[in-house]
Amino acid sequence: MRATSVLCAAAGSLVLSALGGASAAPVPSPAPALGPAAAPEQAGVTVAATRAAVAGITWGDCPEVEDLPDSVRCGTVSVPLDYADPAGKQIGLTVSRVAARGKKSERQGAFVFNPGGPGGNGMYFPLAGEMPEWKRIGAAYDLVGYAPRGVGRSAPISCQDPKRFAKAPTQSPTHPSASYKKERVAQARSYAAGCAKNPGIEHYTTLDNARDLDVLRAALGERKLTYMGASYGTYIGAVYARLFPSHVRRMVFDSAVDPAPERIWYRNNLEQSAAFERRWSDFRTWVAKHDRTYHLGTTPEEVQRSYEKVRAELAHEPAGKKVGPGQLQSAFLQAGYYDDYWPMRATALSEYLKGNPKPLIGQATPPSGARAEQENENGTAVYTAVECNDAPWPTDFRVWDRDNTALAKKAPFETWDNAWMNLPCAYWSTPRRHPLDVRTAPGELPPTLILAAERDAATPYTGARELHRRIAGSALVTEKNAGTHGIGGGANACVNGYFDTYVLEGRVPGERAAACAAHAEPTPLR
Repeated sequence: MRATSVLCAAAGSLVLSALGGASAAPVPSPAPALGPAAAPEQAGVTVAATRAAVAGITWGDCPEVEDLPDSVRCGTVSVPLDYADPAGKQIGLTVSRVAARGKKSERQGAFVFNPGGPGGNGMYFPLAGEMPEWKRIGAAYDLVGYAPRGVGRSAPISCQDPKRFAKAPTQSPTHPSASYKKERVAQARSYAAGCAKNPGIEHYTTLDNARDLDVLRAALGERKLTYMGASYGTYIGAVYARLFPSHVRRMVFDSAVDPAPERIWYRNNLEQSAAFERRWSDFRTWVAKHDRTYHLGTTPEEVQRSYEKVRAELAHEPAGKKVGPGQLQSAFLQAGYYDDYWPMRATALSEYLKGNPKPLIGQATPPSGARAEQENENGTAVYTAVECNDAPWPTDFRVWDRDNTALAKKAPFETWDNAWMNLPCAYWSTPRRHPLDVRTAPGELPPTLILAAERDAATPYTGARELHRRIAGSALVTEKNAGTHGIGGGANACVNGYFDTYVLEGRVPGERAAACAAHAEPTPLR
């Protein structure tokens, strides 16, 4: 499932998202030992981190392909492909940085960001320091972004020819026929087989991403890590905190994935699809409230009928020869992540029904060109590899069919498209891992901060509560009655107050919980 955090949207970078859910958990107990199976990898991290600390990072001009200004410096960090064999094959992770802009006395070291995914590329992150909401953090910290293993120039992987992957227009039936399901099963099998052709594909996991993060910490010369993860980046952070608790300085979990092992990743995806239905209702309610502007209906049900009318017309005749029901759904899915998209999407729908398809074509046509197609497929390949490797998945399509058919009856907007995105995991050929039981004992970590919007669809709020229960000493800041995905450094001044206080001073709310009123709803485009 594709997603963008507030920060990513501001930087114009597409991020893939993973998924939140709900599960009750007892009060965290002392974390169990990782077991002998993890010992070789843990020793390998020590070897790799020691090596990286000596080598450091040589900063220089960023390659043109990164499309970054001269103010950003780039470098590379070498990590083992397989941490059980730290002297074996090495891969290079690309890293970007803007040095702290404040006085020397104000500087606090490196602030590392992961935008999520799996498959998100964080190389753009140092540009955040130019945003007003990030000025104070940018003065105190070197802002450091990176491309995780497999992403961008960091030993990239691919599972299908990018041109084939980017084909458009496509269909997007909410209640697919048996023949359509058969077609999508064949596509999933083919994509999984294409992924298996990448050497070392079994080493693209969340565990390996967390280990890479510790090597990056050492290469930056940091004794302890200051880190912010958004969306899937929160799960990397949670696993890191479990593996390397003594290496954590400050850690922000923004829009948290539910880390309960039994929910990684199949159940989390089902929860995500249900949550998108709620957020889709929020969008339609807002459009109906502004019917004088958009004329799409005075109730959410009437707005839905307007949307279905456009969907039916695009199935018959794609707009601009590229925008079919699949592209329509993908474009409007973004409205589930960000209410900033609501005015643009409502305008596009309204104009199309008036006979002007140009706004919809402009917003829903997939990016074209070899580079855009390659980046899109690469991100999906990494997403697929990490999620399929991380945990067991149902291997019988009848299970997927049963669960998603039932869910689509009450949550039709996103259910089947989400299932198709993940279906290659049913046919994955490498051994599946068992998710780490993420828990920390009281006193094991310094205070950490969780940020969450109550109506977030990509990572439902129940995931933030579950993480809060599992990470002893964490504080949860909730944006009430809001659904933006990724809220730190965004539109809510109250949230940003807690965020800045924690990152700059290490202080969290006294009761380990705080609530902020929702940021203002968007203003209609007239």
